[in-house]
Parts: sequence; C-alpha cells; structure tokens
Amino acid sequence: MENKDIFKIYETNKLGLTNKEASLRLNKYGKNILPTAKKDTILKVMLRQLNSPIIYMLVVAIILSLLIGEIIDAIFIFFIILMDIVLSTAQEWKAETEARSLEKLIEIDVEVLRDNEKIKINSAYLVKGDIIYLTPGDKVAADILLFEVSNLEIDESSLTGESIPILKRARDNINDINSENMAYAGTSVIKGRAVGIVTATSCDTEIGKIATLASKTDLSKPPLVIRMEKFTKQISLVIIVVALIIMLILYYKGYVLQDIFLAVIALCVSAIPEGLPIAMIVALSTASSRLAKKNVLVKRLNSVESLGSCTIIASDKTGTLTLNQQTAKLIVLPNDNKYQIEGIGYNGIGNISGKEIKEINKIALMGVLNNESILREKDKEWIYSGDSIDVAFLSLGYKANIMGEASTYRQIAEIPYEAELKYSAGLYENDKKKFMTIKGSFEVVISFCKDMLVGDKVVKLDGEKLIAQNQKLASSGYRVIAICQKQTKNDKLIIDDKYTFIGLVAFVDPIREDTLESLEKCTGAGVKVVMVTGDHPLTAFSVAKELKIVENYHEVATNAEIENYFNQGEKEFDNFIKSKKVFTRVTPIQKLEIINSYKRQGEYIAVTGDGVNDALALKAANIGVAMGSGTDVAKESSSMIITDDNFKSIVMGIEEGRNAYNNVRKVTYMLLSTAVAEVLFFILSIILDFPMPLIAIQILWLNIITNGIQDVALAFEKGEKEVMQEKPRNPDEKIFDKLLIKEMFLSGFSIGIVVFIVWIYLIKSLSLDVILARSYIVILMVFMQNIHTFNCRSEKKSAFKIPIRNNPFVVFSVIGAIILQFIVLNIPFFSNILKIIKIPLNHIIILFIIAIPILFVMELFKYFQKKKN
Repeated sequence: MENKDIFKIYETNKLGLTNKEASLRLNKYGKNILPTAKKDTILKVMLRQLNSPIIYMLVVAIILSLLIGEIIDAIFIFFIILMDIVLSTAQEWKAETEARSLEKLIEIDVEVLRDNEKIKINSAYLVKGDIIYLTPGDKVAADILLFEVSNLEIDESSLTGESIPILKRARDNINDINSENMAYAGTSVIKGRAVGIVTATSCDTEIGKIATLASKTDLSKPPLVIRMEKFTKQISLVIIVVALIIMLILYYKGYVLQDIFLAVIALCVSAIPEGLPIAMIVALSTASSRLAKKNVLVKRLNSVESLGSCTIIASDKTGTLTLNQQTAKLIVLPNDNKYQIEGIGYNGIGNISGKEIKEINKIALMGVLNNESILREKDKEWIYSGDSIDVAFLSLGYKANIMGEASTYRQIAEIPYEAELKYSAGLYENDKKKFMTIKGSFEVVISFCKDMLVGDKVVKLDGEKLIAQNQKLASSGYRVIAICQKQTKNDKLIIDDKYTFIGLVAFVDPIREDTLESLEKCTGAGVKVVMVTGDHPLTAFSVAKELKIVENYHEVATNAEIENYFNQGEKEFDNFIKSKKVFTRVTPIQKLEIINSYKRQGEYIAVTGDGVNDALALKAANIGVAMGSGTDVAKESSSMIITDDNFKSIVMGIEEGRNAYNNVRKVTYMLLSTAVAEVLFFILSIILDFPMPLIAIQILWLNIITNGIQDVALAFEKGEKEVMQEKPRNPDEKIFDKLLIKEMFLSGFSIGIVVFIVWIYLIKSLSLDVILARSYIVILMVFMQNIHTFNCRSEKKSAFKIPIRNNPFVVFSVIGAIILQFIVLNIPFFSNILKIIKIPLNHIIILFIIAIPILFVMELFKYFQKKKN
C-alpha cells in the first residue's frame, strides 16, 4: 500500500492539511486535550463540609434554641459550625490547589506539515489527518500511524508499564496497521526519527479512552468517613433515646413545656461532641502538613487516615522500589573472575573491587568511548542525558578513574546503536593506540569474536563458557552487555568475525537505599507488599527476592497465568492471586482485576502507579497513590501523590495515617468522656429532684471554649513508637471499640459522680444559691477537664511517661483554658452572659485538689489494662 492510500483514508495528502481545513476539523472534533475530572469550585468544597451527621445535629440544636428564645446559645452553636466549615474548606482547597500545581499539561509544541510547509504548533491544535514529525526527546501528542521510520524507539511505559523502549517500524500494507507502526499519545521518543499521520486525538486516543473511563469512576470512601458516619449515627440514636426519656420524666414531674425544652437542649448540647469536627480537622490537617514535609500530598483531607488502614500495598517496581537508573554492578571476565562495582545511580561515586585493574579499565574505557550520552557533575549535582545503559557506562568510567584517559582519544568512525542491529561500534585513536570496539547484546557481540582475552593472553574463544556466564547473569535478573575489541591500523571501521571478546558488564536498576528498611517496617506493621509490574518475570523476581518480598519463583505470576485463572472464575482467580506476590507483564485490565480480587478477599489496598495504564487500578483501589513524576491521568485518578516517587514515603504515610487516626481517637475519648460526665450529672440531678446543674450556655462554654482548646491541642500529639508494630485496623472497625467504651465510661462516670457529690454538698449542706453553686461547678469541671487532658494523651501509656516536648500545645491549652476562665469570672460582661459569679481564691484551690484524683483513676486503669494484655 502506498502513502497516497493512507492519505486517502485520513483525507489528507503529501503536502499536509491546509490551515483552513485544519481549522474546520478543529471546530468539528475539538481540541486535542485529555478529559479531566471537573474541578470543584470553592463553594462546592464548602457545601461538601456540611454533609456531616454531627453538623445536622448542631443545626437541630440551633433550631430548638431559637424556638425557645435562647439566641446566645444559637449564636454559639452557629459559630462552631462556621469554624468547622472554614477550617475544613481552607485545608481541602489548599490540598487541591497543590495537586493541580503538580499537573504537567499534555499540551506541547509539535512539528507538522501544513500547506506544504513545516511549522510548529501547540499540540492542542492537532487534528486527524495532520502529518507530524517525531524526533528524539519528543512527547507523542496524539495517536500516529508511522509511514516513514528511521531507527525509532519509543518509551511506552506510561501506557503499558513496559520499561524497555519499543522498536517501531513503518507500516507495509493495508493489513499491517498494528502497535509496531503506531506511536501513541503520552509516550516518548527515545531515539530515531519518524513521519506519520495523526489518526486520533483527545478522547479518541488510547490514552484518552482510559482517561475518560477513569474520570467516570468514583473514588473509594475513606475508612475514617465510614467510621465517623457509624459513630455519629450511634451517638445520635443514644441522644434521641436519652432526650425522650428525660422529656417523659420531666413531664411526669409536672415541668412546663419551656422548661422541658430548656432541659432537652442542655442535655443535647452536653451529649453532642461539638468540638469533634474542628478537632478532627486539626488532627487531619496536622497529619497532612507532616505528610507534605515527607513528600506525600493528600488531595482530600479525609484520605489522610486511609493509608493507616491499608492491609496491602500493590507497588510498581521501576522508580518506586528501584531507582530507575541503570547501574553497572558486576564485571565478568572470560577467566570467570568477577568484580563488584559499588554505588548506585547516575554518578561517579563508588569503587571497583579486583586485582585485574588493567582488564577492568579496558572494559570501562570501551564503554565510555563507544557512547552517545552525557554524564557530568555540576554544582555538586550529576547531570545526565541519553540512553540509560550509555549513562551507566559513563558512571562506570568515573568509578574506574579512566575519564582522563578517554579524553585523549578521538573518534574516527562510528556505527550508532540501533535496536535492529543490537550493537554500536566505533573506531578510536590517540597518540599511542588505534582500535575498534563493539558493545551490545551478548548474542550479537560473540558472533563477531574469534578469540578472547584471558589476563594478558589472547586465547581461542570458548563459546560454551561465555554462554554459560551470560545465562547465569541473565537468570539472576541482570541486563547484560558484552564488549569486544580489535587493534587496527586502518581508518575504516570494519565489522567482521575477528574481534577479541573482552568481558561482560551486568546492569541492574538498583533498589533504593531505604526500600528494604521500609519493607521491614511494613512487615512489622502487618502490611503485605506485592509487586505489580510490566517487566520481565526474571527481572521482577530478582528484585523481589533481594527485597525479601518472595522466597522462590513459584510466587511470581505471569500475564498468561493471570489470564488463565481469571477465565476459571472468581473463586479460582482469588485463590491464585492470594498465592502470588509478584505479578509481571500485567495489562491495565489485569491490574484492575488483581485489585478487585484483593478487595473481594477483604483487603484494604493501596496501589501505586504513574502511567495512564495505572489509572483504572488507582481509581478502583481503596487508596490510589500516584507518583509525582507520573502522568496527569494517574494523578487525577489518585487520592494522594508521592512527590519523590519513593516507596519510603508511602510507608511514612502509613505511619502518619495511623497517628492521625489515633489522635482522632484521643480527641473522641476526651470529648465523649466529658460528655458522659455532663449527661450523668444532668440525669442524676433531674431524677433526684435537684435543680438543673448547668444551663446550655455554660455547657457550651465548657465543651467549646475550655474543653475545645484541649481537644484541639490533642490533635497535635506526635505518634507513639509502637504504632508501626500493630496490625492494621479493620476498615469496618467502629470507633467505639471495647477499649474506648471502657475508658470513656470509667473516666466519664468518675468525673460525673465527683461533680454530682460536690453539687449535692453545695445545694444541700451549704444551701448556696443555684447561680453561685453553678459557678463552683463550672470551675470544677474546667479543672477536671484540664487534668483529664493528660490522661487522653495516650490510651495505653502512663501520662507520666509521655514527654511534654512531644506536644507542648497541651500545656499551653491547659494554661490558656484556666486564664480564660479567670477572665470570664472577673469581667462582669462575660460573667453575666454565662450567668456565673466570682468565687474566693482559696475555694478555687480546693476545687483543683478535688479534680486531681481523675488522673490516678485512669493511671490505675491503664496499669491493669496493660497487665491484662
């Protein structure tokens, strides 16, 4: 099929589209821009914060307060809701803005043929039928059918997950249109050149189809949201039941309707943890800020805690567990001597072990001369460009200290590397020597050799021995490059079968320095790690074994096996997935099915990804974790972004997520225990015919201003060391677990009983006026809440064993609450609003002493709880 037939199909010609026709097609098909999820406006983000059962309960309290004329109470509660909305909106909007700033738009400049003239246009204005030119370093901006190709290699890892560049060729006939002669949007040109016709743009491209599907998939609901929904439903039900009981008791006792309403409002205000939304936002915001410093950007505030709940991480290999920088690790000479090479990555840091320095330096020199890449140090930073293996050879040259010698040679002739040839060659000379060298795949290089170098001697080629060396390295997961050489006096580069085999260099994509330690942390935390990659099974197995993810090859699954078991049904497929830890050569759909299988098995799964091929899995996962260097589609589909692509950052995210949840629990413990105390005190007073102990405004003061300061301070608690030695929480676990119920009721009943006894003494024994007695009770409650704050700093550790430096805000909050209380007592305007009276200092000291036992009650509880466990 000739090009004119292709031109006819796509309604173009060899002169390219006219600008007029391109404009018509642009208006018809739209811009070449990938679909993205619609960005929420700040108003929508704000309205989303209202969707909370606690907010609903507070709104009901406002309505009831207004109905009976308690305007001040209504204003206080409204202020709480407003603070909650403003704080949560500000934090979520900030996270969303930061996530947008990381996006790198697909719009780039491209070279096209229009009106028989080469011009550069923005890729957004590409249309079907455009003739486009590809050169090294270009990002492919649309799906392109290639009809002229020169040594073209394209990195399709963002689309397929395959880390090795794909060799492309021009199409031959009408039935020969396939992936080999197509360049896909979102991929990158590594080397070579090509000319092609744009066949699809925007949503019609392969990348666009995946992006469209991903944008229509909803993200999983974070576990904290699930827990809080359950919690608020439970507490709402309890409040309604208790309120109805109190209403019936008061009605039976002959109270008028207004007094009944006043009592119910006071009860509801005491029972509702008004400070919980604000304290929870502060806890999550604090964790979010800590995560940002550790290179984890959280897009939704409620997702902060999600990582802390994950039971399994499905991680990519390249760039996450590994450095994504090929590194020479081993040199093998024909005499079987092996030499280890230190260091990782594209730099000159590291030494080479071995006595045969001459042979090692010769190999390094050949690799440096026969090279098209750049690696140099500038301002204490290593700058590089070019083919990964060539850059790795330059790194080897620095380590072998032969860069000075290499600079004395000049190149006379060369054969650049081509994927079809599988080798590169060059002719070099200096004042002393002239030689030819070839480097490339073992199978090709050995075919050019008649002998091999052993020490200082050239001996007959031992093909079987060298093949065995190569196979051993390849089966261990190394990428192997062979090198040969031939002395010459000519100025012509000749490729024949008379070269001398010099040796093998084994390369790996090295494991990040802190990955193994991070994986051990995951093991200790009960989090399973599996590898999902597009790489070759042997390569993936080698890395996984070194990382101790697998012990034997039976734990590795290939794409063919995945497909086979998937076709056998869910039960067989789930059992198969459960038995494997490394999944190789996976397609986007297979990755999605692996994620769904783990979810069916009850796992709470975090998935990492950077390419368009990962988008569906990122959206389907409980926690989608995109890499900062990844595609916009991956970032759009995720709930958080790892800006440094490092697996260690994910593990730190798990730790911070667990700490965030623990801090939410501490805040909940603090608020609910004081709520239990207030409700108990309230009910006992009503049942035993004592005056209503506190009015709604006084309870609000205790819950929001004094108690509210401490619970916000608890949100800043640093994590406890043991948090990564505990098993992951079940996402379905209720906040009200046995421990929280025990400590909440014990502390709440202790505070409530003490306060009620003091109330009886004030009313019965001292016959104090109700307003004055309430003033004493407010002060006592402030002291008890302040002291109880130190109990709540840990649910397991003694308050005396937690350093103040871990959270100095707690001390500041206690001092602040006491100062506020003294201000209110001594300024008539505030004391009149709260309906309290100034009391003597010596009486205040007595009340403080009465409050101290709550600390020791909970210390005894922790001691016996620890002993029991």
